[in-house]
Amino acid sequence: MSAKRLLLAPVLGYVLWLVMAYDYHFLDGVNLLFHEAGHVFLGFFGETLHFLGGTLGQLFFPIACGVHFLQRQQRFEGWLMGIWLAESLMYTARYLGDARDQILPLVGGHIHDWGFLLGRWGLIDQCEAIAAALHVLASALAVACWVGAWRSAGTESPVVVPGIQARPANHERPGSHRPSSLT
Repeated sequence: MSAKRLLLAPVLGYVLWLVMAYDYHFLDGVNLLFHEAGHVFLGFFGETLHFLGGTLGQLFFPIACGVHFLQRQQRFEGWLMGIWLAESLMYTARYLGDARDQILPLVGGHIHDWGFLLGRWGLIDQCEAIAAALHVLASALAVACWVGAWRSAGTESPVVVPGIQARPANHERPGSHRPSSLT
């Protein structure tokens, strides 16, 4: 069994925990940093983007990392970034579901992002249903990405993603020469 597949055993436990019993944990601290940075960078583009900026910021980084790995034809790592994206969506679902009751502690302000946005859009009373749907979507994504990682763990064939030009991995630099055989 490959080392990548051995790594996926505890990742499966983590994915199942995310799906069945998600709660705030270590990775959400990382997501929170990116969330707050999103407010800073998108706050210059108006009120709505300021409040959306946190969620967009925290979703941007797992997507950017996933695209990076796919460009380098590192599918396994790209699938793992998909699990991170799914986890970040679960974090978003938890925060979104709190929009009406606003029980969760806030960082850096007194206005609940999703309370403001859903209130403005007339959807505040549907916050828990929207959050539940987002959690289901994120759960499906996490499981699909785990399966994709498992399948890619033993293969070395390149991935083709429309619109993304592949770049070689570090060990496959252009111009490097590998002997075709040892005989």
